[in-house]
Amino acid sequence: MNGGSGGSGSGGGGSGAGKMPTNFLKSIRGRPVVVKLNSGVDYRGILACLDPYMNIAMEQTEEYVNGQLKNKYGDAFIRGNNVLYISTSKRTLADGV
Repeated sequence: MNGGSGGSGSGGGGSGAGKMPTNFLKSIRGRPVVVKLNSGVDYRGILACLDPYMNIAMEQTEEYVNGQLKNKYGDAFIRGNNVLYISTSKRTLADGV
């Protein structure tokens, strides 16, 4: 049944290229992010790079457990299968706001 109506809905496909997750991830490189792990731990820092498996390299990284700062790392690498989500930070680390 390939006939179909040929475009009866947006389907969330590739037509909205500006809103694709890959474009979002490319646009936030070098910016402050929050990475939430499946364990509930948050890592906050500058997104240095990531790969198609969601492996993440971060700089100026801070580790938060239950909302409290637990550790600071210069650089951190997070394996992608541990990542629940990546969010842009509401503040920049340089501003401290």
